[in-house]
Amino acid sequence: MSKVAVISGDILASTSLDERDRTFVIEQLQTLLNKIESKYEAYCRIVQGDYIECVTPHSEKAIEIALILKSYIKALPISNNPRYENDNRVKAFRTYGIRIAIGYGEINRIDPEQEIIDGEAIYMSGRFLKEHSTHDKERMNVRTTLNFISKNEHLNDGFNSILSLIEVLINKATAKQSDVLYRKLIGQTENEIAKQTNVSQPVINRQSTSIGWNAIEQGMMYYEKVILQNRQNNFEWTSRH
Repeated sequence: MSKVAVISGDILASTSLDERDRTFVIEQLQTLLNKIESKYEAYCRIVQGDYIECVTPHSEKAIEIALILKSYIKALPISNNPRYENDNRVKAFRTYGIRIAIGYGEINRIDPEQEIIDGEAIYMSGRFLKEHSTHDKERMNVRTTLNFISKNEHLNDGFNSILSLIEVLINKATAKQSDVLYRKLIGQTENEIAKQTNVSQPVINRQSTSIGWNAIEQGMMYYEKVILQNRQNNFEWTSRH
């Protein structure tokens, strides 16, 4: 059985947003998930109000999808509600956006009509998020928000080292920088971004450089290469036995 990727995500501190902002975030997120489903042949859903699950056979694109989700949410323009100013949970939402776990493994069953996803990949990603949940906790302790989980410890160690470095870059990004990152991740050129955002191309280039786009892109390319090799090696081994 070929391996797939499950991208599970938990929006951080969304319940601390006022009703208008929270509704806006979920509506925008659903629009994004529809686009992800179309582009990556994925099945995505929002459960329990602010919890995301996406399954895609294109496991080599899992980090790309994860970063699209994270940068998009960080770029969302929530209101300047005075209550937010001293709310550490809202600050965590603006800094981290979403905690994501990528489960890489087998899926036994996917039934969108029955809303069923079953298999080791979703079990691994879901268990990780549950163990690191900040729901109903007064004090948020956010250690890591981008994680890769599989049965292969060699893959886990390598990819999580890369994700930790990417995470440092993204967590420091402003909303505008996050928007530039999102647009580059979906394939827009700097000239296209400049036209759509009414900002000059040199400014877009500086924002891209500030967020560390070249390093992020190299990390994604390495992940894709290794996953494709791993999938091919598993196929060759299975076909011989």
